[in-house]
Amino acid sequence: MANRQLTFSIFRYNPHTPEIKPRMQEYRLEELPGMTMFVALNKIREEQDPTLMFDFVCRAAICGSCAMLINGKPRLACKTLAKDLPARITMFPLPVFKLIGDLSVDTGTWFRHMSLKTEAWVHSNKQFDPAKPEDRMDNETALKIYEAERCIECGCCIAGCATANIREDFLGAAGINRIARFMVDPRDERTGEQYFEIMGTEEGAFGCVGLMACDDNCPMQLPLQMQLAFVRRKMAAVGWKYKPQAV
Repeated sequence: MANRQLTFSIFRYNPHTPEIKPRMQEYRLEELPGMTMFVALNKIREEQDPTLMFDFVCRAAICGSCAMLINGKPRLACKTLAKDLPARITMFPLPVFKLIGDLSVDTGTWFRHMSLKTEAWVHSNKQFDPAKPEDRMDNETALKIYEAERCIECGCCIAGCATANIREDFLGAAGINRIARFMVDPRDERTGEQYFEIMGTEEGAFGCVGLMACDDNCPMQLPLQMQLAFVRRKMAAVGWKYKPQAV
């Protein structure tokens, strides 16, 4: 039985050559057993068009670099199999993020801003003592932290989020998940009021419109809506009695 012939319609645009307008370019490949979109893109670049731009690092769904819109859905190219797609495949860069060129976007700047905005580090006044035994943590708490830490910062949840596509200041599911991670960490000494300053607005937990695209598009199957519900409950409880700081 002959292998399928796949047609790829790929978005092409290089911001450094604005005189060449954005366009769709078609490539054809023979489908191979076990072919992923990452493999297909590499074959196109190696055999047909070396100018094609896209990102990859790990090739194992760990780094999140190869996220893009595949047939309209945010996915990881290295995790998306050709056999699960029709013979005609469209590819676009992720929305929301700054375009580098073709299918390549700058997620790093966005996630750095998110980390600074959420102050994504353990806040503690304890003096570090290298000679002291490590603080013990129960397994249930450690697993909750680990669950949130599985985020690979691929940007799929942000690209599929209606609010993030409308307002650039929204921290999205990735930011809310990051805050949830520190809320359950017993080593973090921030108060509810301090968390409210970060998450108690439409930029944070109250900006979500509940379409659940983050859950649908997360390649790691993180419970992002559960994390949102957890943070929202915490912020609502604080909000009833919270008085904003004077500016």
